[in-house]
Amino acid sequence: MNLAPAEEQEALVASFADLLARHATPDRVRAAERTDGFDPELWKALLDVGVVEMAVPESRGGWGAALLDLALVAEQIGAAAAAAPVIEAQVAARLLAALDTTATREALATALNGDRLVTIAVRPADAGVASLVPGGAVADEAVVFDGDRLLLVPLLDGTRTAVANLAAAPLADVTIAADVTELAEGEPAAGAFEAALDEWLVLTAAALVGLGAASQRLTVGYVKERRAWDLPIGAYQAVAHPLANAATALDGARLLVARAAEELGQGRPRGRELAAMAFAFAAETARQVTYDGVHFHGGNGFTLEFDAQLYYRRARGWARVWGEPRDAYRRVGRTRYGRAQEV
Repeated sequence: MNLAPAEEQEALVASFADLLARHATPDRVRAAERTDGFDPELWKALLDVGVVEMAVPESRGGWGAALLDLALVAEQIGAAAAAAPVIEAQVAARLLAALDTTATREALATALNGDRLVTIAVRPADAGVASLVPGGAVADEAVVFDGDRLLLVPLLDGTRTAVANLAAAPLADVTIAADVTELAEGEPAAGAFEAALDEWLVLTAAALVGLGAASQRLTVGYVKERRAWDLPIGAYQAVAHPLANAATALDGARLLVARAAEELGQGRPRGRELAAMAFAFAAETARQVTYDGVHFHGGNGFTLEFDAQLYYRRARGWARVWGEPRDAYRRVGRTRYGRAQEV
């Protein structure tokens, strides 16, 4: 399987990298942190280039981008630590498009034209509350799996509670009120939710790879300039070897994400398994790379003036919206071997 980006994909990556370089600078990221972790101007710029439309099939009013294309874009979102719920909005739109009912068509239309921001709760609701909904603090609606029903829940001040977090993500706990729209129930609802979760896992893995790669580039630049005993600190094995290990791990994580996105996008049997594996490995890699980045920056790495801490905090917070790497490995095991029987 050839996972190298095609010429069109390279152009897609370049266009988003250029947009984010202009609209998601570190200063803009820090400014968003001081409010709710959301940059409205960046979101508008992303909508203008069709960031939600690209995720939806042409038959449903979108551009029909492949899941691998979305993963390439997600990597750029991660590299910029962008303050916009791109992945959640894309996954929610794809879920609405897949169900194709009157209710989902209406919700999808408002999402595609930018009238409403629709996100998805990646954790099923528990006792009427969906916790840590990504983008929930700023979205207008959320798709929530509750029991055996898939619901479209309006996000109002009385039904959501913003969750403060060190990753500065616009998270919220959402209470399911009476005024909701049922999108599906039973097996179709469960199947649609699990498929959407697979896509969220692989796209978040891609974002974590981008975040880790950006942290690595920052750290390599620093250790070339910072000197100790008349040598750049990067010349010492205690610094050089972890950075070499990080480069190898990031390449592996990127390839695993690409393989997972391709398998999942084509509906192949190992798609779910590989998506969870990609999430687990990318999360572990991003955590280690950003830890080393803070460590090699010395005291500077812990200060808000240096970008190393931006990546460090997000590498942990973005993954925990759903769970730890061990939760993803359990998902791999259940997918391959089935749920363990109680003894």
